[in-house]
Amino acid sequence: MPVLTVKVKPSASVTKFKGSFEVNGEKILKIDLAAPPEKGKANQELIRFLSKKLRINRNNIRIVSGEKSREKKIEITGMDFKEILKNLEG
Repeated sequence: MPVLTVKVKPSASVTKFKGSFEVNGEKILKIDLAAPPEKGKANQELIRFLSKKLRINRNNIRIVSGEKSREKKIEITGMDFKEILKNLEG
């Protein structure tokens, strides 16, 4: 089960994958979210977006840490990192 680092930008005009970058050997995914950072709406939008793009059930996606932060650790069950990146970019 890969644990991904995701940097989100809430309150964007549209939800979309913005790419990835590397810091100290760790890949970080950038995602814009068209939901405000209030009452968990941005977190719900992130899980909805990942579920749709990766074609997996929402139950397979879990926010491990950073629920109230722009930088989150996300655990995804049933896919490896290469598959995740391929689906997000495609």
